[in-house]
Amino acid sequence: MTEQRHQRRIDPANCSVGRALSAVGERWSLLIVREALDGVSRFGEFRARLGIASNLLSTRLDGLVAAGVLHRVAYQEPGDRQRFEYRLTEKGVDLRPTVIALLEWGDKYLADEEGPSVVVRHRTADGHGCDEPVTLVLTCAAGHTGLPPDSVYRSPGPGARFLPS
Repeated sequence: MTEQRHQRRIDPANCSVGRALSAVGERWSLLIVREALDGVSRFGEFRARLGIASNLLSTRLDGLVAAGVLHRVAYQEPGDRQRFEYRLTEKGVDLRPTVIALLEWGDKYLADEEGPSVVVRHRTADGHGCDEPVTLVLTCAAGHTGLPPDSVYRSPGPGARFLPS
């Protein structure tokens, strides 16, 4: 008979992964963020690059604005009505590693036989750079890098709420 550990269970409703998915977990939302990270900011550009229906794009943009991932900035072309650009907030820019992680996973398990359709590369602040591919690396606070998956675990944080025993 194996020894059974009695650990307090964290309330699954108090979960940052679940909260993040509520904000950006829908397919189109992350694709909009991906395009915004590439510099797209106008409704028509999003629609053309993604091939998304206007009503769906409008709903997803509204959701990303409400979640604080994008913010609206008014602009007006000469002779045209006022429109809005959608620019990433700090919260939105901070999704870049998430998008890259999903890209890496997709490249590993779902890419065509020829390989990935895009490669994320390094560019320095002056616009030049080494042009080498970028990869994400897990690092702990003590500076250990390249952590193998089985060496990483979840533990209760300061905001943990526990279920009754």
